[in-house]
Amino acid sequence: MTPMYKIGVIGDYDSVFGFSAVGFDVFPVVSAEQAGKELKALANSGYGIIFLTEQFMEELSHECAVYDESLTPCIVPIPPCTGVTGFGESRLKHFVEQAVGSDILFSDNG
Repeated sequence: MTPMYKIGVIGDYDSVFGFSAVGFDVFPVVSAEQAGKELKALANSGYGIIFLTEQFMEELSHECAVYDESLTPCIVPIPPCTGVTGFGESRLKHFVEQAVGSDILFSDNG
């Protein structure tokens, strides 16, 4: 039987509160230190997917890297309500390059 994993969302209140409407557990935080504590707690509590706002993910990149090689939890960056920082896109691009062996998003603008 496949285990049922929970989904959690960590970030500033304005960016995460809407996720509760679709049944995700939300954990509003105001600092990277709080986000790091929540991340560790969720990772050790059976959460399969943890959405983390980009600004906190960037500040916690070393803590997030601990989980990069494990199946769970999958830590997914989401943009904060204040706008995209680009960190999530660059992280995704890095993982695609690792998996495929090249930059599939490369475009020649000239």
